Amino acid sequence: MNRLCEVLIIFLLVSLAGCKKNQEPERQVVTVEKVGIDDVEIYGEYVGRIRAKRFVEVRARVEGYLEQMLFEEGKRVHKNQPLFRINSDLYKARVDKAKAQLKKDNAQKAKSDRDVERLQPLYAQNAASQLDLDNAKAASESAEANVAMSKADLAQAELELSYTTVKSPIDGYISERYVDIGTLVGPGSKSLLATIVESDEVLVDFSLTALDYLRSQQRNVRLGEQDDNRSWQPNVTITLADNSVYPIKGIVDFAEPQVDPQTGTFGVRAELPNPNRILLPGQFTKVKLLLDVREHAIVVPTKAVVTEKGGAYIYVVRRDSTAEKRFIELGPEFENQVVVERGLGEGELIVVEGFHKLTPGSLVLPIVATKEEEEKSL
Repeated sequence: MNRLCEVLIIFLLVSLAGCKKNQEPERQVVTVEKVGIDDVEIYGEYVGRIRAKRFVEVRARVEGYLEQMLFEEGKRVHKNQPLFRINSDLYKARVDKAKAQLKKDNAQKAKSDRDVERLQPLYAQNAASQLDLDNAKAASESAEANVAMSKADLAQAELELSYTTVKSPIDGYISERYVDIGTLVGPGSKSLLATIVESDEVLVDFSLTALDYLRSQQRNVRLGEQDDNRSWQPNVTITLADNSVYPIKGIVDFAEPQVDPQTGTFGVRAELPNPNRILLPGQFTKVKLLLDVREHAIVVPTKAVVTEKGGAYIYVVRRDSTAEKRFIELGPEFENQVVVERGLGEGELIVVEGFHKLTPGSLVLPIVATKEEEEKSL
């Protein structure tokens, strides 16, 4: 009986050992995600400065004492609206003098013409000499020249008189006055009276690195030029001081033709509508520029990529549930994701969590991450 029990125990031990040998190797539990494609927008962020599309200095063009201010400081003014009046007595007198001189020259011209008309028939009858006729014609031509000079003097005097009323050259918002009433103003003294900015549209200046420029050239993106064959344009988005995003996008309309050797950057300008005057000239802001759109790009989470000296790699789950260490070529990063230029195909399963415990050829138990888990991990 005891012998039979020993045999049974030995049989059970051998059976258990055989079961352990037939068990599958341990599988590593990992979180996986299917590789997808997307149209990826690549942005660059820069510091920009806003300036008015037009900035005009209002200056006195004639000398005189400032008599009136005809606008409200800081308010909108319109083109040709009177802004200042300069004492015009001197310029009115010059106009009157020029008119009188013109009248005198016209009278002299009329007399010279009558002399010519009177001498011509006398010369035909040999009752007047050729010299007399020539002198009369010369006097008539001289009088005609004097009339032309007097007309020019009158036009100049009237122009100077018109400058005593200083008008707005553009539509826009005017600054405070820079001189007080009663001040002597003019080209020889204080000529700057105010400034006007047209801010219904503004310009944003910022600088790109030479590297950004080279990358844009490689993608055939020429900043400052519109390409109708492209489905997108290099637009800019403005972030204000309170971190709010300006609702209207602008378009890059100019890029410097050369790089600044001192900074290694080149200037870029974008134009934005500003109907509500939210953007103020002189204001600094953050500029987000759309540099490129990668259409149908392979995109993976940045956390799934391991970077080492030999390059970047990612673990791919094969159909037999084994892990493959796949070296890949990376593109630009955006929002915790990265573009894969080479090495991955659409629809492949990649390991996004748990890859640290894998070696090439490891058996894995893949678990697909839910959207809630993905958002939580971000």
